[in-house]
Amino acid sequence: MLSALRRRFASSDLFAFNLRNRDRWIAEQAASVPKGSKVLDVGAGSAPYRALFAHCDYKTQDFAQLKNDQLRHGGYAPIDFVCEANAIPVPDACFDVIICTEVLEHVPEPIAVLKEFGRIIATGGRLILTAPLGSGIHQEPYHFYGGYTPYWYRRFLQEAGFDCIAVTANAGTLRHVAQETIRFARMTRPLGFAAPWHIQLLWLPFWLVLAPVLALGVPLAAKLLDRFDREQRFTVGYHVTAIRQRAA
Repeated sequence: MLSALRRRFASSDLFAFNLRNRDRWIAEQAASVPKGSKVLDVGAGSAPYRALFAHCDYKTQDFAQLKNDQLRHGGYAPIDFVCEANAIPVPDACFDVIICTEVLEHVPEPIAVLKEFGRIIATGGRLILTAPLGSGIHQEPYHFYGGYTPYWYRRFLQEAGFDCIAVTANAGTLRHVAQETIRFARMTRPLGFAAPWHIQLLWLPFWLVLAPVLALGVPLAAKLLDRFDREQRFTVGYHVTAIRQRAA
């Protein structure tokens, strides 16, 4: 019971907004994809979005070199194309939709990957793309870049032959800050980090005072106030769509 409550608490919109927002956005995109469309999920991993594209001809790609505990659902789903993302062994213009979520930071040559998308997606086809702007190192040793800006997407997607580029922030700066205050409270909990015991004893009363503020108060305030962040210059990442409309 406690473990179930802990998982539900950790996956709530307040504490895991990054993933929850992304999942909702992908679901909205998938719902607008016509029935029977040929869809390729690049860097699919455990293929968490397979069910959303059940009305489509859904295929997966991945380099398939991560450990099971580095994947969202603890292991790889069946992968149709085991290869690098910049060299997918399929004909030109053979997919109507490409979905690529939280992958670009893990590939050595992300611009080459966008060009490959431009090659294999049909004219009028849609790219559904997400990647972080701010994130810690993860899925190591395959984490090569810190993040991508709207200017990066617009420049290199255009060069790859895409137009109608829409870039939307996944929440704003305040929610990003709240994500890190939760991380601070979790990382510094007494008996949970590698400080000497006497330091942890000294830290304990301060942590007991700060933890409710950092792990609950700041996230609640951020959720309420983030809508007033007009600049969104330090978001956790971006949600991007683009249409393949011309030769690269």
